[in-house]
Amino acid sequence: MFVMGIDPGLSRCGYGVVERSTTRSRSGLRPVAAGVITTPVHETVPRRLAALGAEVRALLDEFSPSVVAVERVLFQTNARTAMAVGQASGLALAAAAERALDVVQYSPNEVKMAVTGYGSATKAQVQSMVQVILELDERPEPPDVADALALAICHLARAPLAQRAALAEAGWQVRSTGELIAEVDR
Repeated sequence: MFVMGIDPGLSRCGYGVVERSTTRSRSGLRPVAAGVITTPVHETVPRRLAALGAEVRALLDEFSPSVVAVERVLFQTNARTAMAVGQASGLALAAAAERALDVVQYSPNEVKMAVTGYGSATKAQVQSMVQVILELDERPEPPDVADALALAICHLARAPLAQRAALAEAGWQVRSTGELIAEVDR
């Protein structure tokens, strides 16, 4: 399963593609691609958004992820920054939805908790744990790249539990391995 994580931003939008793999690493995860999309600050916002949207669509077409995990925009102290992040996030959500991809959103604290075990972890701590989990030679830079990879890791860690919960809610008994046992009489 390929998961693309997107850390939205108008100036810098991080992306990371991670695959569940049983042959590559101790964690069972393999990094496929990661990087940052930048837009020129001297351009108008509409042109920057158009360029960002084109890049995101191209990445989705290139990697064909099963799921796109986007950081949920919660709160920014600077209204201008919050608006730009919200616009970038909307582009990523719409581009994934146009391709009928599953889209999930996680808060920064959920991602930090999944990757570091601490919801208030620093950017440096997230970068270090992403490096360890994915067995990278260096810490991912800039932090936007690490955040995008962390989003993908977060989803891959949470997806099996979410799937078992959904099946149980639908009336199925599910083993911890994800194997269906039987439909429960209601």
